[in-house]
This record gives sequence, structure tokens and C-alpha cells, in this order.
Amino acid sequence: MANPVCEVLLTKERLEEPASAQFTVDIDSGAVVDFRGVVRSMEDGREIEGIEYEAHQTMAEHQCKLIAGRAANDFGLARVLIHHRVGFVGAGECSLFVRVIGRHRAKAFEASRCIVDELKRCVPIWKRPRFKIDNRPTQQEHSRPRTKGAVSAV
Repeated sequence: MANPVCEVLLTKERLEEPASAQFTVDIDSGAVVDFRGVVRSMEDGREIEGIEYEAHQTMAEHQCKLIAGRAANDFGLARVLIHHRVGFVGAGECSLFVRVIGRHRAKAFEASRCIVDELKRCVPIWKRPRFKIDNRPTQQEHSRPRTKGAVSAV
């Protein structure tokens, strides 16, 4: 497709489905594929509050634009949109939104998967989970004998 439109955004704001008129379907496109990456409540087997995303803003935007342009060219897409949150993103919230619009569904699905894989592989965005604090006593604290009136130094 000639002259694909690519939009890239790194933001601290919540990600919402774009209402942008330029990303509406045109009559030559038969497929719109949206992907939302949502922060899970568990990371490495531990419950988390969310994830802190940090990015090298300029380099991350540049890499996202390259990935979007390459996908548009390789998969014959009319439009590619990549929005990624930075800062703290709570569990259950969207951290990544990708939309591809193209002629055929198979190519659109493949392009969406390829874009997400490339983002994870080469875009300088780092994540650090914020773990929930477990206030339950440890086994050692639970089994420690308590003496009435004694002061415990912990």
C-alpha cells in the first residue's frame, strides 16, 4: 500500500483506544487488528501492584517508528499505530496498544505479532515490577515463643 500512516506515542497517560480519524478504516482495508498488552497481577510467581516502565524517550520513539514503517512495508499495511505507557502502570491496566490496518486479516495478525516481538527485542523500554508487600508473619516469626509481658526486639 502506498504511503502508510504510522503513529508512535510514548506517554504517562492511560492508554485509550484512539479516536483519531486517520485511523479509521478505509474501503481498501479489510482488516483491523488491535493488540492490548495488559499488566498481569503476578510477576515471577509474586503478586505485584504494577510495573514501572522507564524508557530512553528519543531512542524508543525512533525505534518504534522504524518498526512501524518496516511492518507497514513488509506486510502491506495502510496504517500502524504503536502507543506505549511509561511510568507506573497498575495491574490490570494497558501498557501497550498496537493497531494495524491492512487488506487481509492473515497479514494484519502476523504484522501485529511481529511488531510486539520487535518492540520487546529492540526498543529501549525497561520494566521493573512493584511487588505487593506481604504482611503475613514468616514461618520463623510465627513459631517464635511469646512470653507474656516480654519486650521483643525485632
